[in-house]
Amino acid sequence: MANQYFVLRQMPEVGALFMLDDAVAAHHIFTVMRAKMGDTVRLAFDGGVIGLGEVASPENRTFVLKEILPALTELPVKATVAVGFPKGDKLELIAEKSTELGANAIWAAPFEWSVVKWNAEKRAKRTTKLEKIARSAAEQSLRQLIPQIALFESLSALIERFCEFDVVLVAYEESAKQGESSKLTQRLQSCQPGSKILLIFGPEGGISPQEIEAFTAAGAECMGLGPRILRAETAPLYALSALSALTELS
Repeated sequence: MANQYFVLRQMPEVGALFMLDDAVAAHHIFTVMRAKMGDTVRLAFDGGVIGLGEVASPENRTFVLKEILPALTELPVKATVAVGFPKGDKLELIAEKSTELGANAIWAAPFEWSVVKWNAEKRAKRTTKLEKIARSAAEQSLRQLIPQIALFESLSALIERFCEFDVVLVAYEESAKQGESSKLTQRLQSCQPGSKILLIFGPEGGISPQEIEAFTAAGAECMGLGPRILRAETAPLYALSALSALTELS
């Protein structure tokens, strides 16, 4: 199977000769992979359209679009994962694996019990790094789209975005302890294709009662994730896996 690269441009007509302008894709195709004339690669264009391109000239970085490929690698619902700022490199792991599992966007914000605190400069640098990780993971997993990355300055900035979603679910440890086990399944099974879902997870210290009050006041619902308490970096991956099983495999 040909390697896939995001070229960040509109798809030309089949048979058209076009130049690859994206420096990241061009470097990987021609410098790292040393593509030659006649080699074919999968190219992901704007809007999630996938095409098969044949190298016309490595020197000029030009391709001929040979065909449009059928691609159905996106989840039927648009799932955004939002987490409290975690310690160390856990956010990088969450971004990579959430991309592989189909997340439409990966967000993070400072929660009351987050250990780390990032200023604007650190958020900008971390965002750039996460975007590179998400792009690489999306190419590896043959995604049609690269998840959007956003690191919020405050929790209130995250809550203000709740209105963009059809469903907002918060993984809450107290709900799990009380035996709540059906909310995730019920809400996801009732979603129509194209629905927008926001899944929220706390940092290592969890979510404070005050934050839960703010979330639910803004329309969020609390959910458990089974009888076991999951780590901050595990819970989003559990939920996305469940989402895939309920919407793609059932």
